Amino acid sequence: MSGFDAVYRRSIDEPERFWAEAATGIDWEVAPATVLRDGRWFPDARLNTCFNALDRHVEAGHGDRTALIYDSPVTGTVRAYTYAELLDEVARTAGLLRDLGVGTGDTVVIYMPMVPEAVIAMLACARLGAVHSVVFGGFAASELAVRIDHARPVVVLSASCGIEPSRVVAYKPLLDAALEEAAHRPGRCVILQRPQAPAALVEGRDLDWASAVRDAEPAGCVAVAATDPLYILYTSGTTGAPKGVVRDNGGHAVALHWSMSHVYGAAPGEVFWAASDVGWVVGHSYIVYGPLLAGCTTVLYEGKPVGTPDPGSFWRVVAMHGVRTLFTAPTAIRAIKKEDPSGNFARKWDLSMLRYLFLAGERLDPDTYHWASDLLGIPVIDHWWQTESGWPIAANCVGIEALPIKPGSPTRPVPGYDVRILDSSGQECPPGTEGAVAIRLPLPPGNLPTLFRDEARFTESYLSRFPGHYLTGDGGYLDDDGYLYVMGRIDDVINVAGHRLSTGQMEEVIAAHPDVAECAVIGVADELRGQLPVGFVVLKAGADRDPAEVERELTALVRERIGPVAAFRRAVVVGRLPKTRSGKILRGTMRDIADGRDYRAPSTIEDPAALTEIADAL
Repeated sequence: MSGFDAVYRRSIDEPERFWAEAATGIDWEVAPATVLRDGRWFPDARLNTCFNALDRHVEAGHGDRTALIYDSPVTGTVRAYTYAELLDEVARTAGLLRDLGVGTGDTVVIYMPMVPEAVIAMLACARLGAVHSVVFGGFAASELAVRIDHARPVVVLSASCGIEPSRVVAYKPLLDAALEEAAHRPGRCVILQRPQAPAALVEGRDLDWASAVRDAEPAGCVAVAATDPLYILYTSGTTGAPKGVVRDNGGHAVALHWSMSHVYGAAPGEVFWAASDVGWVVGHSYIVYGPLLAGCTTVLYEGKPVGTPDPGSFWRVVAMHGVRTLFTAPTAIRAIKKEDPSGNFARKWDLSMLRYLFLAGERLDPDTYHWASDLLGIPVIDHWWQTESGWPIAANCVGIEALPIKPGSPTRPVPGYDVRILDSSGQECPPGTEGAVAIRLPLPPGNLPTLFRDEARFTESYLSRFPGHYLTGDGGYLDDDGYLYVMGRIDDVINVAGHRLSTGQMEEVIAAHPDVAECAVIGVADELRGQLPVGFVVLKAGADRDPAEVERELTALVRERIGPVAAFRRAVVVGRLPKTRSGKILRGTMRDIADGRDYRAPSTIEDPAALTEIADAL
């Protein structure tokens, strides 16, 4: 049995013993005597997550180690914080929140751009045992109002503006409009004034961040129950009733600390960069909490993969700060590949320190995998997880044993996750047969224990379909070697004349075309066959091709690789695909447009004009 197999089997066969050992990596106010009870991890333990992220490293003599590097090409700013400096800022911010009446169990909404104060705000809440809910900066006022009403914050922490490559986005008017619309009234708002667009403050409600924090007395850490919530994160694209994923303190700290070394192979003192946003789960887990719990240096990047100023932006950050592990979304790498298909910008920088490139958030197509692997000459590791899980479900755990890579697969389930592929009746599918990806209970530490103020919806959404299992909502299969293949959301499987076909499989074929930068395939209603696949493709920079010729080539390619049963005959060349700000392609909205249904552009969309282009193309 290999090293990985032994670790994995122990995690499944002896989960309580396995996670009790992992829990020794965390400092506890009251150590866990009970590891698991009724699906909750470490129910009798107490700790403080902020203490584990900051104080304990300073107390261990590592106060001078760099904790956070803020790199902002949109403002021309680079600033580093040591663990001691970050602790001081967090303690004083926590003191301000305490003075504003924030206590254990209270909620605080954080509506901020990618600035150090956003990280500080999250840790300050954790320091007090308060529950933070980060709302992606720049969200529409109505969407922010819904979240404020649901979270019912005592205080809102925000900034005057966010900065995009081509514009400044004023946040304060959006916040003011949201507070007008919301039924809940937070007691105070604390506003970080940025020089690019200072905001008018409402007397009696709004405080200036800098002066308020400067005058505050530092606050100490407040221990909470391991099962108490650390944060609420509303899933992207939320419509109707908010869907707030809850993360607890104890299981979260144990799982993230364990994952940093075992999944990502990261060691204390190394530079770890998750090129995401603090408004998403990746930002929560691997910009803020994971690296700091592990004593690493984390990078906070206020910029884009291209355009700030060029497709070499990521490589500049890696070289300048000595990044050892880079984690980003496939869509970011595809954007870089589109603008710099030859990889010339990467060759301008010394990338010898970079050891791993981890990708997650969208399916990693083999073409993008090979491009990045050939360019960087390092392991390019696809891994798969969800907002609900909080950390990887399937990955190549390089800190345990690096397994052979199979392009198109995020490798094997991570220790702790008993992944099963189930058919419609709940029976396990044989290797190579697609079904619903489910996880046999109990879920490992760090996964959501419930939805905020909605236990019934939690049960209905995740646990009721297959008793004894958590339903991920994704479809896929396991191969003979136990490698997982995630083919997309269950509703991304289309039915063509009675044949169930994966749009993800078609996307893999199309993405392999030398002129295609990225693509999306959706099923469109058809009277004769039920559904027909339609592809939308973005061509690489410099690929000046006749769209009709591209369509003929892609049709032939799908016919060759999948067969005529796919009935793929339409490929539309577009300038860009509609995506959320986290890089997920809005396939559901695209289907609504194609089928002539009413649709609403989600508040998470990066560029609303991209939907108009899809509508015009159809």
